[in-house]
This record gives sequence, structure tokens and C-alpha cells, in this order.
Amino acid sequence: MSDQYDSALTYTSYLQVDELLQLQKPLSEGPEHDEMLFIIIHQTYELWFKQLLHEFEAAAKALESGDSHYALALLGRIRTIMKVCVTQVDILETMTPLQFNAFRGYLSSSSGFQSAQFRKVEAILGRRDSKMAGHLPPTVQEEIAAITEKNSIWDSFLIYVAGRGFNIPANVLNRSKSIAYESNVGVQDALLELHRNDAEAAMVSERLLDIDEGIQEWRYRHVKMVERTIGAKMGTGGSSGVQYLASTLFNPVFKDLWEIRSRF
Repeated sequence: MSDQYDSALTYTSYLQVDELLQLQKPLSEGPEHDEMLFIIIHQTYELWFKQLLHEFEAAAKALESGDSHYALALLGRIRTIMKVCVTQVDILETMTPLQFNAFRGYLSSSSGFQSAQFRKVEAILGRRDSKMAGHLPPTVQEEIAAITEKNSIWDSFLIYVAGRGFNIPANVLNRSKSIAYESNVGVQDALLELHRNDAEAAMVSERLLDIDEGIQEWRYRHVKMVERTIGAKMGTGGSSGVQYLASTLFNPVFKDLWEIRSRF
């Protein structure tokens, strides 16, 4: 039997620290001091997006298999990651508008709108918009399209709810997953019954609401950070900046979970 341990493995080699620390390459002359912070913050966001995709995939499987306890653990982890994403805004806001503008011109056409991983997170959450990835490379568009043809995390939750014996309308469960989900009174009736009669499943439902609230919180902090840094200027890459970001606020992901609040 071969030894499963590599005696030469170290902290540095396992985490590829040397390679990781070579990935921050400021473009500004000097370079400007705050460009390093800007790069590291956004690279860290991409790492968290990668982890979110990893966790959502596992959470979907746990929900569809009816594993409440594992689903709760995974959904709780997702919510905690969202809190970290919000906290990173605090760090970015230590950079003043003058400090950002000292290197902003070097960003050229690059923009956060080009984050393929965040678009994938949105797709897993249920966004179904043919325009959401139109500005991304064809291979990425295909990857996102593949996600939009599968169950969103909400669809996985509805399978979980149906598996607990609650009546989710068949036309909802069997609809094409490439079509955006619309809030449904029949689903809301089932969720109300679930909350009243199934404490374990109700906890899973509330965990999803935590995630929805966390996403809205992150969007709000993001838009205020951008407004604080560049005001009403056009965003990098030609985006509309604050105007577009503000339009995404207060749009819940799991609408049914919010709409039942007034019916308890």
C-alpha cells in the first residue's frame, strides 16, 4: 500500500502561496499605494464566489435528497460567506475618492460586470435573463446557459418541500427551469403549512431567507460604496455605475418567502 502522505508537502506548497502572491500586479506608475488593496479585495471576492458556487452545488444536492441537517449547515455557511463579502466593503471604503482616482484610469475597460463567477451565482439563485451574460466570452456564456437550464437553489428547495409531504403545484415542479420562477400562491400556501407543521423544514426555509437578506445587504453596501467613491460618474468599462447598481436593490431572490410574512 502506498503512503498517502507526501513528506515534502509544506504549508507553502499545499496552498501554492508563492504562486498566489505573484498574482497581484498593479498597473499604475509608482505604483499607487491603494491599487494593491483594490486588487486583493477583488481577487478575494472571486475566491469567495468560487466557494459559494461550491457550497450551492452541495446544498442543492442535500435539499433534493431531503437531508435537512446537511442542508442547514451548508446554507448557514453560505450566509456566513455573504457576511464576509459585506465586511470586505468596510475595508474598501477606507480608500478615498482621490486615492481611487489616482489609478482608476489604468483599469481601462475592466469592470466588475465582467465577473463570470458572480453571474453564475446569480444563475444558481434563479436569475434567468438572456442578457445577463451577453458581454462575457462565448465559452462563459455557454457555462452560464447550462446553469440556467438546471434547477436553481429555489427549485431544489421546492423539491425538498414536496418531499416533506407538502403540496407544491405540479406545474411549478415540472416547468422549464430555463424560465424565471414567478411567485406562486399555491407554493405560498404550502410554505405556510410547512412553517406551522414542520419545524425542521421551517428552519431550512428561514436559512434561505437569511441568504436572500444577505444578498440584498451586500448589494446595498456595494452601491453605497460605489456612490461614495465615484458619485454619479460612469462606471469602469462603460457601465452606468451607481444608476444600474441602485436598480438591483430591494429585489428579493425568494419572493414567496417574503410574501408569506403578512399571512402568518
